[in-house]
Amino acid sequence: MWFTEDIGIDLGTASVLVFKKGRGVVLNEPSVVAIDNNSNKVIAVGEEARQMLGRTPGHIVAIRPLKEGVIADYDTTEKMLSYFIRRIMGRKFFFKPRVVACIPTGATDVEERAVRQATLSSGARQAFIIEEPVAAALGAGIDISEATGNMVVDIGGGTSDIAVLSLGGIVCNSSLRVGGDKFDEAIIRYIRKEYNLMIGDRTAEEVKFRVGTAFVNEGNRKRLIEVRGRDLVSGLPKTIKFGAEDCWVALQEPIATVIEGVKKVLEVTPPELAADIVNNGIVMTGGGSLLDGLDTLLSKETNLPVHIADDAISCVAIGTGRVLNEISVLANSKGKGSRRVL
Repeated sequence: MWFTEDIGIDLGTASVLVFKKGRGVVLNEPSVVAIDNNSNKVIAVGEEARQMLGRTPGHIVAIRPLKEGVIADYDTTEKMLSYFIRRIMGRKFFFKPRVVACIPTGATDVEERAVRQATLSSGARQAFIIEEPVAAALGAGIDISEATGNMVVDIGGGTSDIAVLSLGGIVCNSSLRVGGDKFDEAIIRYIRKEYNLMIGDRTAEEVKFRVGTAFVNEGNRKRLIEVRGRDLVSGLPKTIKFGAEDCWVALQEPIATVIEGVKKVLEVTPPELAADIVNNGIVMTGGGSLLDGLDTLLSKETNLPVHIADDAISCVAIGTGRVLNEISVLANSKGKGSRRVL
């Protein structure tokens, strides 16, 4: 008998969400770690570290250790996970928790092992890996154990995972290295090109939240935001007015990539499951799905009903919580396929 609580972790490029059995989502923090280069010590983790992005002196660096859904800096990821697990379990937890973590469907075996090892090194007794669309579907309340086709589009910070699920597993899928970060990069490029203004990642993210849209209509056409940055010609600080139509133009490329990815998965979906998707529609999860008008545009492009899941940002974390109830099944399954078994 183990006197400990199991936890589920949505290890995202932009943020880490942790689900604790019996309590729900207990942590939602940015995936950022601030480190002092002189002493190699962690100064801040999460929101406190995010506030330092782009504002640190030379000896302090704010790192985002995950890139495009997978670990880019192993040591920093381990420190970040260890901090979060200790914060949830208490600093001197005696029994180590069992942990369910998520990876994109396009992750390689090496990337999967890195996530598993980082989770174990951070204080987990056992680490189970499942794919993000499976967790997202469970978190959205979809019963994937039935012989019915369900399509999930999970747009996170680093990746967009598109999958058709049936009988508890993934039938066909695509993992795109496009997500909220690429949306931010597209805004930065557009403002630099059209306005000769250099802005930072945090400013681009704020622009996306305030005026970002995938579908311009009368309701959002006149939205404006003041954007401050550095003029590339004079080198001096400068402020411009930036509108929803500008943002729509800026986001055309990454949005088109996501929609094309959805169409490609639909093209290879077996006919019986495609018929189910016509009835059930497409379910969107992840922070990127909340981009204004993206559901409307996707519905228009595919001629299918599109629904944004309740609490879309937390769907993957909630899904890992549902998997915790079936953790004995995962523990008894073997091999690479084990990350798909529920």
